[in-house]
Amino acid sequence: MGLAKSEMFTDKQNLISSYAKVFGHPARVAILEHLFAINSCICGDLVDVIGLAQPTISQHLKELKNISLIKGNVEGTSVCYCIHKENWTAMKATINEFLNQDINCNTDCC
Repeated sequence: MGLAKSEMFTDKQNLISSYAKVFGHPARVAILEHLFAINSCICGDLVDVIGLAQPTISQHLKELKNISLIKGNVEGTSVCYCIHKENWTAMKATINEFLNQDINCNTDCC
């Protein structure tokens, strides 16, 4: 049996691709921006802030949590979400290393 496409690439390549995918939807970007703007956990409803239906918001929160850029804690009947600061810092380092590759290029390319 052949390799899965993700197995053809390095862990780092797959990680960068996962970050790109999670940033590929403006609702997830808006959720992250809101979490940074309030600078605390949000336990309330993001529907009014983002403008999408609750099930849609929940799916986007799930995607952000799956890649560990946010974390959530159950408090009573609600879940509180906030930025996972350590993982956010690690993500920025990984993305910056990838994006800064061209800066170290010493050859005159086409």
